[in-house]
Amino acid sequence: MGRPALMSAACGRAALAAALLAVASTAWANDSSYELAVGGLTFTTTSDVRLNTEILSISPEKVQVNYRFVNQAPTPVELQIAFPLPDIDLSDQDAILDVPAPGSPNFVGFKTLVDGAPVPFEVYQRAFLNGKDVTARVTEAGLPLLAIGRQMENFRARLNALPAPRRKALLDAGVVLEQGADAEQKPIFAPGWTVKTSFTRKQVFPPGQVVAVDHSYATSVGFSMDTVLRKALRTKQPLEAIVKQRIDEFCVADDFLRGVDKIAGEADANVAELRERRISYVLLTGKNWAGPIRDFKLVLDKGAPDRLISLCMDKITKTSPTTFEFRAANYVPERNLKILLISRGGS
Repeated sequence: MGRPALMSAACGRAALAAALLAVASTAWANDSSYELAVGGLTFTTTSDVRLNTEILSISPEKVQVNYRFVNQAPTPVELQIAFPLPDIDLSDQDAILDVPAPGSPNFVGFKTLVDGAPVPFEVYQRAFLNGKDVTARVTEAGLPLLAIGRQMENFRARLNALPAPRRKALLDAGVVLEQGADAEQKPIFAPGWTVKTSFTRKQVFPPGQVVAVDHSYATSVGFSMDTVLRKALRTKQPLEAIVKQRIDEFCVADDFLRGVDKIAGEADANVAELRERRISYVLLTGKNWAGPIRDFKLVLDKGAPDRLISLCMDKITKTSPTTFEFRAANYVPERNLKILLISRGGS
């Protein structure tokens, strides 16, 4: 579900960091994280179970989704439910990944209620290298599968404790990568694999009954200590392609750019200490049901009144200094949701 978004974000960030270093003094290269494009539950595609309502609430802190399903068949329908977390490519050591709970296989703190009661999921977390499952090789070496944050320290300690021949075998196979050396000229090792995680369970939908499925998790927010949309940066010719990509990705309008300019001014340096936040959500799984979503509601909370917000969604209404709503009948999502927030430092 999430890998293409993660990979494109990583590539875009690397190019942007290089370009910014060439044209302006900025902290972007060292202080930018990217978001996980997490989304809703996925079911086996069905013509029997209809998604009657979906209320999606997103803030920089939390995502909450409330589904109401109805089985239109005359008999019970059992479906496999999955909540796949985005693939995490651990070999991309230039990436600064924002993960709410890096020490847990459930690293976004995912919770689900069915008809108001919590339900368990089976957790499947595997390591893949070039499409091949290398989980057994990683775990037999005593290495953590999700080697990020403090688990990276654990990874390096355990790897260094291995006998040299065994460590070399992992390096030769590409399971472990050597990425430069430290100040003492000792090699720096990194994982070479991609982590795939999903939570699965089976759900029975009785005929003609409404089944309430509610789930929530901590938002993964991409964060940058500057924004390429500042006038001093977006007018630089080397950044032209990256600026266009940002504008297209978040449907940035001229009035949004004027708002950025009002805050930032025209100085080359980021004197206003602008901060950029990005949130991604996979909406396209809403196409798996019998027909369109009968009643869809999106509630966005940008978290602070002075944050500028941009996203690709028409007819969205401001309902308070921080909240926005979109509502549609017989809704069929045509694209995934990407939200851009820009504000001064500290807000």
